Amino acid sequence: MEIERIGVVGAGTMGHGIAQVAAQAGFDTRLCDVNEDLVGAGLDRIRANLDKGVELGKLAAEDREAALGRISTTTDLGELSAAIDLVIEAVPESLELKRATFERIESHCPPGTMLATNTSSLSIAVIAAALSDPGRLVGMHFFNPVHVMRLIEIVRHEGTRSEFVDLAVGVGERMGKTPIVVNDVPGFASSRLGVVLGLEAMRMLEQGVASAQDIDTAMELGYRHPMGPLKLTDLVGLDVRLAIARYLHEELESEAFRPPEILERLVDEGHLGKKAGRGFYEW
Repeated sequence: MEIERIGVVGAGTMGHGIAQVAAQAGFDTRLCDVNEDLVGAGLDRIRANLDKGVELGKLAAEDREAALGRISTTTDLGELSAAIDLVIEAVPESLELKRATFERIESHCPPGTMLATNTSSLSIAVIAAALSDPGRLVGMHFFNPVHVMRLIEIVRHEGTRSEFVDLAVGVGERMGKTPIVVNDVPGFASSRLGVVLGLEAMRMLEQGVASAQDIDTAMELGYRHPMGPLKLTDLVGLDVRLAIARYLHEELESEAFRPPEILERLVDEGHLGKKAGRGFYEW
């Protein structure tokens, strides 16, 4: 089986980025969301990213046009699923929503179609249980911003067929990513490590160890992290981090993942990070 046509379900923060790197890698790409406004907004963000690449000299103008020429859009999930080799789901991080989405995808796609979820922490096996053929689902966890971040986490559950793991690795490499393959455990490898670091940084801020800026600088300059854990949380969204922390705390039964009071309070107050104008920083 060869992957040449990729469908991306969800045109938001992650979905538009996945569609962009797929098109730049030469895949025939179709971007889908529930209405034209969302699809249009995703396409606008892709154009802006590509324009920035041309402006910075990182992308040739003809490559920008070629990538855009490979992208089509639709609001019809059935139309997308019926004519695609690989469907990558990038809807919001809700187990119920993801399961319902895959039930609809599977009802339209041929038996050999490969399915992937971009979840950052939810169980691949539980999502796959909604399918009549759970063995064709694999996790493909991209990182934000997708067109910049090189890592892709390939997640296999116990029933994932090995050929689909191999295909996911190959797709990731063709997109210019460095794949790592991990088993289906709560938080996988990246989220489990990243979330626990972020939560500890929040506890340090609560305890007055240092300012948010100085805690972030400690990791940026002392450990060569490109961005500190508190600023990264602002970009990801405090509400998203809180949901993941609650899930990992429950699943792993570890106090290391208990959400700090400061995170609960900021989310309650609507300070969700960059998208809301304020989180641990003012934006």
